[in-house]
Amino acid sequence: MSAISHDLPRAAVNAKLITLISSSAVVLGILLSGFVISEPAPYEIYMAGLIAIWALFGLRISRAAMPLLVLLVTMNIGGMISMTQMANLANTPLYLAVSLFLAFSAVFFASVTATQPNLYRLIFNAYVVSAVATSLLGIAGYFHAFPSAEMFTKYDRAAGAFQDPNVFGPFLVLPGIYLLYLLLTGPVTRMPLLAMPLLVISAGIFFSFSRGAWGMFAVSAVLLTGCLFLQSASGMFRLRVVIMTIAALSLLAVAIIVILQLPGVAEMFSNRAHLEQSYDTARLGRFARYTIGFQMAMEHPFGIGPLVFGTIYGEDTHDIWLKMLMDYGWLGFVSFLTLIVWTISAGFRILLRDRPWQPYLLCAYVAFIGNIGLGTFIDIDHWRHMYLLLGLIWGAIALEYRHQRELRPVLRASFKPAVAARQLSRKSVDPSRVITIHRDRSGV
Repeated sequence: MSAISHDLPRAAVNAKLITLISSSAVVLGILLSGFVISEPAPYEIYMAGLIAIWALFGLRISRAAMPLLVLLVTMNIGGMISMTQMANLANTPLYLAVSLFLAFSAVFFASVTATQPNLYRLIFNAYVVSAVATSLLGIAGYFHAFPSAEMFTKYDRAAGAFQDPNVFGPFLVLPGIYLLYLLLTGPVTRMPLLAMPLLVISAGIFFSFSRGAWGMFAVSAVLLTGCLFLQSASGMFRLRVVIMTIAALSLLAVAIIVILQLPGVAEMFSNRAHLEQSYDTARLGRFARYTIGFQMAMEHPFGIGPLVFGTIYGEDTHDIWLKMLMDYGWLGFVSFLTLIVWTISAGFRILLRDRPWQPYLLCAYVAFIGNIGLGTFIDIDHWRHMYLLLGLIWGAIALEYRHQRELRPVLRASFKPAVAARQLSRKSVDPSRVITIHRDRSGV
């Protein structure tokens, strides 16, 4: 009796190995995204190499994701045209190189998730690990937990491994929303495991003292809860969502009350909780610069050059729409606006469809809405996680496009017998009708 070989074919082993390596490479990139202390950051250097290697070995861009590529490249062409309006280029070429890299990173994430949907879960889990790690650094820095820990703070606010607490806080929103989703929909036995990293990330958002991050997390959480409530037709599940939401809010309220008892925290919270700060309403404050900037956009359709606005007024635009007009001109502004409207409408159309990737699309979509809302008060054009969100949403759009294409032959195959049956029923003659007609003609 010959022995039965259980060895897999070499081609199957190689395919598994390639999948493992490629997945690990993407996961490492996501882990690095939480550490952006200097530019270019390790994330950018690593991802630039990864995108180049992937492109050489067959990066496939779905037809459905082509608008993402075209609009982002057009936006950057607007930036290059705007650069021609500058007398001194300074660091502008590097700035636009980073912009172009981030655009390609969004296309990259859209392409790999559309090709390998199982990457969604790995990306989100890696993002949670990265967020927890950088949150712990920010919290440790805020409380001076070890020597030189203050390097993870800025303006007495937690900044984690970021240059700015106003970027650190929004970076934590997507993993926080994802953990909240798992908490609301997962089994009860997993709740303690999910609650701990969620509390760490929530603390990171709180100690960033970023009003934008606070509002963004709150709005995204409300949108997520509302979508889950609408998506399910089960009364029990809806009741569970309501109960879990109340429990989560109660736990968060208790945690905030406890945190506010710590020395210095209540004062900082009180200062940052105001909707308007002195630098917002000053004579040349943020809101005044909005008016000035939009007036300048009417006079300079090609823009005034990347980062020039800040050199004139001492502060940058702090508004993504004004940023586009000043740094990328009207061409960049229209391209960016079209991309945002297209992303929101195309994502909304498929948001609640029952698909394996739907939970990831839902979390990315509500966080994306929060980021765009926040962009009205701060520049978001170089936020790495913003381009990751774009890639995740467009990857789901491409997956849905492919799913619908695969369904068409099946629908046609099931449609043809139904059409044939209807045609046959029309051609068949009712005997009683024939007799009636014959009797009418014979005068009987």
